[in-house]
This record gives sequence, C-alpha cells and structure tokens, in this order.
Amino acid sequence: MNHTPIISRSFVTLLTLSLALTINVAHADDYSDVSQLMRTGKSAEAMVKADQYLAAKPRDPQMRFLKGVMQRDSGKTPEAIVTFTKLTEDFPELPEPYNNLAVLYAGQSQFDKARVALEMAIRTNPSYATAHENLGDVYAKLASQAYNKALQLDGSNAAVPPKLALIRELFSPVPKGQRLSTTATPAAPTTVALAAAPAAVAASAPMAKTAPVPTQSPPALAPVAAASPSSAASEAEGAVRAWAKAWANKDLNAYLGAYGETFTPPGGLSRKAWEGERRKRITGKSSIQVKLEGLSVTLDGGKAIARFRQDYRADALAVSSRKTLELTKTGDRWLIVRESTGA
Repeated sequence: MNHTPIISRSFVTLLTLSLALTINVAHADDYSDVSQLMRTGKSAEAMVKADQYLAAKPRDPQMRFLKGVMQRDSGKTPEAIVTFTKLTEDFPELPEPYNNLAVLYAGQSQFDKARVALEMAIRTNPSYATAHENLGDVYAKLASQAYNKALQLDGSNAAVPPKLALIRELFSPVPKGQRLSTTATPAAPTTVALAAAPAAVAASAPMAKTAPVPTQSPPALAPVAAASPSSAASEAEGAVRAWAKAWANKDLNAYLGAYGETFTPPGGLSRKAWEGERRKRITGKSSIQVKLEGLSVTLDGGKAIARFRQDYRADALAVSSRKTLELTKTGDRWLIVRESTGA
C-alpha cells in the first residue's frame, strides 16, 4: 500500500484566516508579533515569546492555538495533539481545534480518531463546509483500507480493484510545483484570532423553540415594471444587512423571519431544532456585534448570492469567517434559503 505524506489542502487557509476567542483585543499585538516571527522562519523566537505570554495568561486560546501550530510545523506532533486536545476540553464550543486534531491524526494514519474529531467539529458548527469535505476524505481513506483488506482476504474478487483504483485516482498526488505548503505561517490578525477555516484532512495516496416564523407575502398589488438587475442586487444586499442588524440587535422575530420557508438548516437539523438552537445562542449573549466586510451580491437567475467576511463578537467570543448566503425573492422580500460558512 502506498504511503505518501499527507498534504493538507486547506492548512494554508487555516493559518491565514481569523476566528477569535479573546478577552482583550489589546493583546492583538502579541499575537501579531508571534505570527510575524513564525512567518519569517524565526520559530524558536516565536515559541519563546508564546511561552512568555502563556506564563502570564495560561488559558489564552489564541496563543495556545499558535503554539499548537508551531509544534505541528516543527514536527512535534504529540505535543501539538496535547495542545489542541486541551483546547477542545477548555473551549468545546470552538470547532477549529477538532479540525486541527483531525489533521494531526490523519498524518499518523489514525483515521478513526480523525473521523471522531471531525464529527465533533461538525456537531459544534454544522455549517462548516470544509469539515464536511474533510470527513469525506477520511471516509475515503477508511474505504481504501477496507478495500485493501478485502483484496488480501480474497484476491480473486474482481469487484474490488476498480473501486480501489477510483479512490486512488480521486486523491492522486498534486503535480510537483502545485502542492500547497504544510508549513504556512499565519498572517497578522486584524482581530485577535484562532483560525477561521478548519484544517483540511489531506489524502495520503489515496486520501484525505417554536415553530418557524411565518413569512407572509403582502396583498397583491397592481403590476409594476420588473426590477433592473442592479436594483435587485441592491435589494438583496439590503436584506443581508437587515439580517445582520436584526442579529446584532437580538431581534429574534426579524432575524428568523429573514429565512425563507424553504431554508434547509445545515447539518441535517429540522427547522424547529435549528430555530431552537439559534434562539438559545442569541438570547444567551449579553451583547452581539455583527460586521460585514467585502459584501458582494451577484444574481444567478432568480437567486441572489451574497458573499462576505463576517466579523462576529459576542461577550468574550469573536469570530471572523467567510460566509455565503443564497437568497430568493418571495413577494417583495429577499429571503435566505441557504447559508454556508467558509465558502
């Protein structure tokens, strides 16, 4: 069986985006300093500075996260596993440490552990598209191992080799010069941050509440001229900003009402369960801030696709991540029918 090194396709993204859990934004300079040292190859100095910081603030999740990254990049996998495992214990609401554990476990061919870690990440945040993809990679690797075992037990089974070949082709190594580096360093964070995009599980050859708030259409009016594409995009953009404002104001009726009746919650949740979860998370925060950066809206037939970076802050939790919303028009309103994070 071929055992080429595992290459994390999204690890670069993991280290260059930002997702934060912090108490004091003033510490951003410390994180930036460590990140800069890592980026310039001064890993020893970065580790010293991180250890000095953690001596005074041992529970700080961002610096612990950066330390785990440095341990991983320096080949200290067992230490990195300990670091990220303790992060999951202290901050079980964050999916990123679980994803990092999945990368580390996959690198040791411990694919069952990688699977469990990714399932925990998805349970924590069902809309993590990358985590779902990572889990698919892990399942593919597990399937590869099972097919190889089947061939060992029955080499005459002609049905197995084509399946094994298909998986190997799917996860064939990237041509030289196109591989992503597994030692990328984080960009200086604009907010105090953990990684926003989860670490991808790479392929070793072949791896890798109440009822819904109803939205009523207004009474029929006299026909009006069809909206121009530019005005339609502006209307959809306004709907997205109104959704963010309702979220920040903890206006549950307006927030949940921004989702259409055909909205499918992520992670296989029922609409009722999803709304119950959202209510609990929103009302449980003393204050919420939602900032949209780089918002762009494109029209695709009768749909509007909104893409932006979402900076979310609630109490001691701050998150910066990419988000995509898909909206359709119902009556005179643009309503969200699909939502994904990290896409």
